[in-house]
Amino acid sequence: MQQNEQWSSRIGFILASAGSAIGLGAIWKLPYVTGMSGGGAFILLFVLFSVLIGLPLLLAEFIVGRSTGKEAISAYKQIAPNTKWHWIGYLGVFACFLLLSFYSVIGGWIIQYLYYAVTGAGSSYENGYEELFNQAVSNPYTAIGAQALFLILTVLVISRGVQNGIEKMNKVFMPALFLLFVILIVRSLTLENAMEGVSFFLKPDFSSITSESVLYAMGQSFFSLSVGVSVMVTYSSYLSKKESLVQPAVSVVGMNLFISILSGLAIFPAVFSLGFEPEQGPGLLFIVLPSVFNELMFGQVFLLLFLLLFLFATLTSAFSMLEIVVAAITSKNPGKSRGKMAWLMGAAIFIVGIPSALSYSVLSDFMIFGKTIFDGADFLVSNILMPIGAFLISIFVSFKMKKDLLTSEVVQGSKSLHGLFKVWFILIRYVVPLVIIVVFLDVLGVI
Repeated sequence: MQQNEQWSSRIGFILASAGSAIGLGAIWKLPYVTGMSGGGAFILLFVLFSVLIGLPLLLAEFIVGRSTGKEAISAYKQIAPNTKWHWIGYLGVFACFLLLSFYSVIGGWIIQYLYYAVTGAGSSYENGYEELFNQAVSNPYTAIGAQALFLILTVLVISRGVQNGIEKMNKVFMPALFLLFVILIVRSLTLENAMEGVSFFLKPDFSSITSESVLYAMGQSFFSLSVGVSVMVTYSSYLSKKESLVQPAVSVVGMNLFISILSGLAIFPAVFSLGFEPEQGPGLLFIVLPSVFNELMFGQVFLLLFLLLFLFATLTSAFSMLEIVVAAITSKNPGKSRGKMAWLMGAAIFIVGIPSALSYSVLSDFMIFGKTIFDGADFLVSNILMPIGAFLISIFVSFKMKKDLLTSEVVQGSKSLHGLFKVWFILIRYVVPLVIIVVFLDVLGVI
């Protein structure tokens, strides 16, 4: 039975799903992971994983959610009652909870930068934005305070529901993000030595690819599409039975890849032009892009506008993470209001995320397997939990769900999609799980 919450239109669903995907994954994480993993060769792997692995998985999650009309845990329970398969849903809820705990830290950094942009604080530092970024992440009080503010904004939207909260916000700001990126790219490409950055970003150099790079590329495709943690199961559960699933899935992947390429074209020409190192890491976006804006007329205005839109893109991803948690908890406690559950879960996520917020200050020397708490949480979610979730989802959909149901969901809206269904089914049953296993075994040194 379809739940009361629903998207008002297909475009609302597409923009919300794209908003979940197009956030830090495409704009923040992809550029710095690309910089540390060989440039163009990594991008090629990322595109291949997104199309051959991410797209089939995204459609699989859409099918699970829309066919049941239920959030993640309940959806798996309905399809496979009296089994343990619903633990895929629990895995997704836990992963999103942990993901939002450190994701909100980055959201807090963006809020701090908004303050700096308004007050012009960046110009007061001798070494510019590099020193400003170090100051932003190393002050424990401002880091935790900004993280809390980011989560408050997220909770306020989720507590309003699907149509009045998530959908309404996405319809306004997602198109604006595309427009501003185009403006930024035009300026970035006109900087001196910009083509060196374009070459690094788009020209494959496979000599720099390692097994870890392949794992990162696969993890990045999962992270940037929000697959493997059943977020899209919950989102698609709000979609009308009359709508096609294939078009939204293709649209979301296409928009995500497009923004990912735009992000690289905006950042890497500026990296090489302004003398920064592409391997700089998580601070790349917070140091390079503000420096690009300094080269523009009315640069502070553009910086402020970009940060506002970047904050929104980050929030739209945060909405999906908190939504899967709140939807799961609310279904278990039908007498509790969505608003109360949103605030309760937001508070819990904030507490769990405090160590990540302190990873660049008082806990900077605390390491787990050679990684800070922040980096460790990121690695655990992106490169372990998401691939495991993706593997289990591919097995569940292709072996536990009835093929007639899968067919009807995929071809909904057009009988010409029967051929596509056959290709998708082969990918989701054989290719997706095999690739995930091979990449993991390679990283572990087994093969």
